[in-house]
Amino acid sequence: MTHLPERLLAGYRNFMAGRYAAESDRYRSLAKQGQSPKTMVIACCDSRAAPETIFDCGPGELFVVRNVANLVPPYAPDDQHHGTSAALEFAVQSLKVQHIIVMGHGRCGGIGAALNPSAEPLSPGDFIGKWMNLVAPAAEAISGNAMMTPAERQTALERISIRYQVNNLRSFPCVKILEEKGRLTLHGAWFDISSGELWVMDPKTGDFERPILD
Repeated sequence: MTHLPERLLAGYRNFMAGRYAAESDRYRSLAKQGQSPKTMVIACCDSRAAPETIFDCGPGELFVVRNVANLVPPYAPDDQHHGTSAALEFAVQSLKVQHIIVMGHGRCGGIGAALNPSAEPLSPGDFIGKWMNLVAPAAEAISGNAMMTPAERQTALERISIRYQVNNLRSFPCVKILEEKGRLTLHGAWFDISSGELWVMDPKTGDFERPILD
């Protein structure tokens, strides 16, 4: 008798016979020596936009934290629970990553919720609604633009939110100091689920452009 869905057990069997068998030495090395990824990715927990899959990365290459709508709460050294902030602190201070990528994606449910704050909460706690208050000012500005279609407003807020999160990263002293010293680089990216296109944020202009692939 198993306690996991059969689909996952079948996938695990394939993993052990395929990827793990081919990379067993690497896994053993990572287990013995620990991880030392150079890049942290702050991504959405949407099942359709997995960073390791999109960037075709193996074990130990990316340090990934995922939450609804890939948000970064501003630095707040209080007694509350801060999961994303804790992961960021560990990545920067302990792992000493050199790059942090905030990666959003198209058709994000969290962004959709931010654009429709009057929608019925999914629970009495309205955790998603409260979480998405982090982008409420931008959502209100975009929602009032009658010249844009709903799809255009959605994409606009997905990308504007990424810029917000990159700025929030700089509210953390350790991030700001290391970026100013040239030891840490911040990036923004947006993934289109339907087409597979990746758009990268220009650090100077904030515009999103498709990288040239050889």
